[in-house]
Amino acid sequence: MTLQRRSLLALAAGAIGPSAAVLASGARAAEAYPDHPLRWIVAYPAAGGSDFLARQLAPQMGKQMGQTIVVDNRPGAAGIIGTEAASKAPGDGYTLLTGDNGAMVFHTALYKSLPYNPADFVPLGFMASFPLILAVNPSAGFTSAAQFLDAVKRNPGKYSYASPGAGSPHHLAMELLKQRTGSFLVHVPYRGTAPAMQDVMSGQVPVMVIDTAAGLAQIRGGKLKALAVMSRHRIPQLPDVPTLSEAGGPALKDFEADAWQGLFAPKGTPPDIAARLSAEMRKAILTPEVKTRLEAFGLEVAPTDGPQLAAFIQKETAFWHALIKERHLTLD
Repeated sequence: MTLQRRSLLALAAGAIGPSAAVLASGARAAEAYPDHPLRWIVAYPAAGGSDFLARQLAPQMGKQMGQTIVVDNRPGAAGIIGTEAASKAPGDGYTLLTGDNGAMVFHTALYKSLPYNPADFVPLGFMASFPLILAVNPSAGFTSAAQFLDAVKRNPGKYSYASPGAGSPHHLAMELLKQRTGSFLVHVPYRGTAPAMQDVMSGQVPVMVIDTAAGLAQIRGGKLKALAVMSRHRIPQLPDVPTLSEAGGPALKDFEADAWQGLFAPKGTPPDIAARLSAEMRKAILTPEVKTRLEAFGLEVAPTDGPQLAAFIQKETAFWHALIKERHLTLD
């Protein structure tokens, strides 16, 4: 073998050796994952619906993965603070985020600038949704959704509605209802569901859109009256309450709006780790005891994988951004 030939082989061995070592190291890291606790950021306060979902899933996922998953509440600015914190975390598989239609769809149209971009995240899968309900104070005089819609249409501006906040799924659902029916109600935004619901129950505001997690107990207790659900189909928790599609005639055919929750990881998370996190989430959410608790709380459980969530967000973005633009809605 010539000196030149031996030199080329030595160079090739030198080039291949470190690469193989890096690949082997990466494979060992993937095999060892996770080797320390994970953090699950929830961009809303403790004891809310998003927090409940994460705290039901985190222990089960942790049990499956052999590591603790710590729920980290980072509330503020309609979810922006927590979402930004997650976007700046390393993409190493040790940070998770509950992302909803506000953070991942609405905000990018409602705000001129955000400290994060939905592209900063890897979608891991759709988890569940909170059905939305059109609800009124029982003394407001409305006995059906059809009667309410007729009264609103005939008296533009006479009625107001409460929401947990501008830009919330509840607010956007009512804007969609107004657009589809050509009606006008005055929006009264609150800082959270509890104060909005309190003012509707006390008669300060006649109507609101409320989610199942917050509203079911008040509806069952007679403090609120459910006129219609905003899902495509009736929900098992309120089987006698019609959908808006049933109650509103052709203008509301196939009406659908909800508050959904997806699981995300920071950009750069290795594909094999993202795939594992997605699979562990789906397994956890379909564990019978977990699924039962989520449904009892008012959630519709519908876990998917990451690509399915990505395609869903793309579709949601096109639909809701068009509505936001048409309604001239902004939060700046």
